[in-house]
Amino acid sequence: MSAQLPQLPELPATCWRCLWMGNLSWWSQACEKVGVQIPRFCYHERLSVAGNCRMCLVEIETSPKPVAACAMPVMKGWNILTNSEKTRKAREGVMEFLLANHPLDCPICDQGGECDLQDQSMMFGSDRSRFTGDKRAVEDKNIGPLVKTIMTRCIHCTRCIRFATEIAGVEDLGTTGRGNGMLVGTYVEKMFMSELSGNVIDICPVGALTSKPYAFTARPWETRETESIDVLDAVGSNIVVSTLGGEVMRILPRLNEDVNEEWISDKTRFAYDGLKRQRLTQPMVKGASGQLTPSSWEDALTRVAGALQGAQGKDIAAIAGGLVDAEALISLKDLLNRLNSDSLCTEELFPMAGAGADLRSNYLLNTRISGIEEADLLLLVGTNPRYEAPLFNARIRKSWLHNELQVALVGREVDLSYSYEHLGESAQVLQEIASGTHPFSKALAQAERPVVVVGSACLQREDRAALHSTVAAIAHSARSSSGAGDTWKVLNVLHRAASQVAALDLGYRPGVDTVRGNPPKVLFLLGADAGCVARQDLPKDSLVIYQGHHGDTGAIMADIILPGAAYTEKCGTYVNTEGRAQQTRVAVTAPDMAREDWKIIRAISELAGVTLPYDTVDEVRDRMAEVSPNLVRYDDVEEASFFKQAKELSKTVKQALLAEPLIPPQLTVKDFYMTDPISRASQTMAKCVKAVTEGARAVEEPSIC
Repeated sequence: MSAQLPQLPELPATCWRCLWMGNLSWWSQACEKVGVQIPRFCYHERLSVAGNCRMCLVEIETSPKPVAACAMPVMKGWNILTNSEKTRKAREGVMEFLLANHPLDCPICDQGGECDLQDQSMMFGSDRSRFTGDKRAVEDKNIGPLVKTIMTRCIHCTRCIRFATEIAGVEDLGTTGRGNGMLVGTYVEKMFMSELSGNVIDICPVGALTSKPYAFTARPWETRETESIDVLDAVGSNIVVSTLGGEVMRILPRLNEDVNEEWISDKTRFAYDGLKRQRLTQPMVKGASGQLTPSSWEDALTRVAGALQGAQGKDIAAIAGGLVDAEALISLKDLLNRLNSDSLCTEELFPMAGAGADLRSNYLLNTRISGIEEADLLLLVGTNPRYEAPLFNARIRKSWLHNELQVALVGREVDLSYSYEHLGESAQVLQEIASGTHPFSKALAQAERPVVVVGSACLQREDRAALHSTVAAIAHSARSSSGAGDTWKVLNVLHRAASQVAALDLGYRPGVDTVRGNPPKVLFLLGADAGCVARQDLPKDSLVIYQGHHGDTGAIMADIILPGAAYTEKCGTYVNTEGRAQQTRVAVTAPDMAREDWKIIRAISELAGVTLPYDTVDEVRDRMAEVSPNLVRYDDVEEASFFKQAKELSKTVKQALLAEPLIPPQLTVKDFYMTDPISRASQTMAKCVKAVTEGARAVEEPSIC
């Protein structure tokens, strides 16, 4: 049935009568709906039911024995006793069994203070145990540089196994043996090869799986937690930043059903140690010797302002990187516009022909991240979402697993953690689908809710305009034939850079073609570290100004360096790939002399004689609202429109498709761990790259026994 849960009558906490629960499957869900908490270890609302910890025992009036609430289907008219004497005695016995072999590690366990076993043993356990024999000991497993295992603490809830199999799509974890000899592990010693592996730390109800980088560094009651947003990819995962003594200690996921549910990627979780390495902490100016030397803010800003004043507008250009917030983007745009320059670019390319970036429907993930669960057919074009957007890929797998989503891929054949139909690598396949001559065209026409997702990686090609035009034609044709009507969006672009959508909303030009075509005398790099412009591409007398938080590629080629703040050190606006505006929060202060990017640009404007008309971040956001109002409508998605107009404009593209493979060969799991200045500075991510490389070498060269 699809009926909603009815209003339940007032009943005692120990006994309540279940009316028809409708879409609730299990007793544990029904009890939670009315505010009755049932203890559990193995049950998790996003995983399949295992029913093996027995902690959720309840008494049913018609049953002679207690039953597991997590595995008992809801039935009409039953009386359930959740706090009777029999229930309490049963749970106490279960807890006694669970603690029979559990080590007394609470004082040194990283799970202490947020451990389900610790909490529930206090609530439901006994003050003594009848087990006096030897405790079982289990050897720890080495499953990589991220997850620490102390398997003697394991209570065999199998949450980690079910997560790996169902959510991550990696069947590395499993059990061997039975009863007291049961072991959880990887069968053979190997790295838990998943981009979502760190989530097993959160779902483990005991201290068997903890974070290796976080081990023995802090206690949860010592840290301060700040709600924020991840910017290491374009999904915009909601996170909690835990800090102690002005330093980021760990990053945890924050629940948001529309974006990341309760998961985050390993890069999001573990790359935080890169925030304190290779940081730019003071202004630097290149002297006569050609070496960068520390300088004062006054001297550095005066030199930048003098260079901007002494150059004509056509000789000034700026490139924005992938981690820049919208406040800095609008400030830089206003500064250059007041200097009569409109050469503002992003590192990521996007087609300019046809509708280009003028219509938001052309560059957004219009179906939304959660909307993929409603689709029945998905066509991936030149993208590997498993490493470009792991949380979006998890949504696809969820829909594939539970809703029978059919997936097809045009591009290089890769492991996506779910099965799909590989249509080929050449872009010519798209031409055949658009013309209706390909066999897949029929399946696309018959789909009720089709979705086409094109990756921003393949839009870096020379024929990107033709490629986007062809994909738009396929999407428009599928939308016309679908039964969902005009409300269903088919065309989607999956971005990789967190700042790309906001930059396009504010009017930045995608790509650096204009900079290469007309090399400027003054180049302003705002967090641009992709190396899209080399020093030899510029005139010998040109001045390169780099403003950012890490000494990465952009800082190496700079003449003047202005230290900025990272995403954990400022309150900034970021727009994810679906067009959702979200905010980061200040968790720690910026190191030494580093400052927020928009404040640095505001100071430059004053010294250059073109003072920007805002002094506070609220005034900056008022200016953002004037240019693009969706940027300040936080946690809301401004739906794009003008799909038909975009389709008509795409017909004006005269470019021909090239017969090259769609996905560049460098998009591999090894590169997933190092895609930005923060992750490249992280020692933990470097260990992951080393472990993946050694694991691949071991597979290619197996040892001879």
